[in-house]
Amino acid sequence: VQLVESGGGSVQTGGSLKLSCEGSGFMYRETCMGWFRQAPGKGRERVATINTLDTTMYEDSVVGRFHVSRDTTENRVYLEMNRLKVEDSGMYYCAADGFNGQTDICWRDGYRFWGHGTQVTVSS
Repeated sequence: VQLVESGGGSVQTGGSLKLSCEGSGFMYRETCMGWFRQAPGKGRERVATINTLDTTMYEDSVVGRFHVSRDTTENRVYLEMNRLKVEDSGMYYCAADGFNGQTDICWRDGYRFWGHGTQVTVSS
């Protein structure tokens, strides 16, 4: 399993970024996909997930600003981030897991497969 994130960068408050995660080595359409982030000195935080029925869930602070989607033809999952805030800064990671077929609820811990991350920096 390989996950490769891209699309991070530096923006000012209120700006937008779209992260991409390309996956390979697994049955993409049968897998939970998640986006997580980690700020310096803080623990990893779950940001958004999408299940095999394209049902999405979000961390409270990003509701209405972030949108997660997947393109099964290209084995990619995206995180579109709008109205970015300084507190959105951090390393963003893509994660995947089939959870032994239990993919209806993807808002959960225990993802086994991770990318190396892409840095997002939001400045005021």
